[in-house]
Amino acid sequence: MDAKEILKWIKEREIQAVDMRFCDLPGLWQHFSANPSMIDEDTFDEGLGFDGSSIRGFQEIQESDMLLFPDPNTAFEDPFTQARTLVLICDIGDPVTGERYTRDPRYIAMKAENYLLTTGIADTVYMGPEPEFFVLDDVRFDQTPNSGYYFMDSVEGGWKSGLEENPNLGYKPRYKEGYFPVPPMDTLQDMRTEMMQVLEQVGITTEIHPHEVASGGQCEIDMRFDKLTKMGDNLLKFKYVIKNVARRHGRTATLMPKPIYGDNGSGMHVHQSLWKDGKNLFYGAGTYADLSKMAVYYIGGLLKHAASLLAFAAPTTNSYRRLVPGYEAPINLIYSMRNRSACVRIPAYSRSEKAKRIEFRPPDPSANGYLAFAAMLMAGLDGIQNKIMPPDPMDKDLYDLAPEDLAKVKNTPGDLSVALDALEQDHDYLLKGDVFTKDVIETWLKYKRKQEVDAIRLRPHPYEFALYYDI
Repeated sequence: MDAKEILKWIKEREIQAVDMRFCDLPGLWQHFSANPSMIDEDTFDEGLGFDGSSIRGFQEIQESDMLLFPDPNTAFEDPFTQARTLVLICDIGDPVTGERYTRDPRYIAMKAENYLLTTGIADTVYMGPEPEFFVLDDVRFDQTPNSGYYFMDSVEGGWKSGLEENPNLGYKPRYKEGYFPVPPMDTLQDMRTEMMQVLEQVGITTEIHPHEVASGGQCEIDMRFDKLTKMGDNLLKFKYVIKNVARRHGRTATLMPKPIYGDNGSGMHVHQSLWKDGKNLFYGAGTYADLSKMAVYYIGGLLKHAASLLAFAAPTTNSYRRLVPGYEAPINLIYSMRNRSACVRIPAYSRSEKAKRIEFRPPDPSANGYLAFAAMLMAGLDGIQNKIMPPDPMDKDLYDLAPEDLAKVKNTPGDLSVALDALEQDHDYLLKGDVFTKDVIETWLKYKRKQEVDAIRLRPHPYEFALYYDI
């Protein structure tokens, strides 16, 4: 689409508001709405101003003026607003230099795709994330100098099986047994179908929507793979849709990686493949899992840079409540066709040439998709360029390995501070092609350390009172 077609859309559909959306550095959508009468062809070339100093990870107060440039190809009508609203995802520019803003996550994703082209390795990268999430009936949390707590509830919570609910109808998924039960145990079937229908309505092709493993309303909706920047757009649309459909039903959805103690957390396995001239470069007939040498090198890059990569792909302190040894979490820096505790899995059911792909399993849906997908691509390309061989594939049950053999298998970082330290030391692969800049890396490290790592480290944990109050 172009500006003329957008203006025609606004007129013919009698659009009442035009919503400008962009992504802050941590990964949340921001927006403001404009009167349709303000939008003309010049808007797409000259942009609309906003205050960058009020956006997380962006400008200082003395350099706050920024510009938004709507991308006509991203247009869709908002399915939740009362007024007929056209949404446009925007790129960010500097009004002084006239250049694209280097901290704009969407620009980083675009630069990653452009860098891929300059390498000559491939012309297309496909990303296929599988975001998991919880749908809850109630959530409360607070933190003050003298108190701190959280409370969540779900009609599906296994913890409610003995409560008087007047009446309690039973059918609560047992802990770690929420995978694939039919209704009435799966109470979210119709809501997930509605979410899927709305996702299709805003331009996202979906595939399946199962109930997931955890008790308490864990779900998954799979989006069909797409190009990197487009998938970054789609992940933001995905989060917007599932939260608003849940709210429409008087419920709440969270993509927090580990909201419930003692049960499975929410991951976002990311399927990836490189293509050139319509050919899947990850397919290699007759090899282990039918993987090409290029695919193996790509895996080598992901595993070599996994610690620093997770600073973007598992970017919250809560992410590492999920990535814990001994709980079937994908923490082992190996690849495998079947072992789901491996960081990289080769789906055994993708046997055809077109379907051949690798699945990177440590990421979670708290990630900024633009940054996480770009970082994964850059790590994989570094593996290809430097012919990095990963450890040999392993299909054994890692929990049955002898201790001396298990000790040879390296793991992902144990907390966010370790991942951030790794990023500080290992980020040259991200700087290639000016995809990530030193400023972006430094800003990310500063923000995450101060706003998240220190914020958690400085506060007493509620369970510490149970452990230590009577010392």
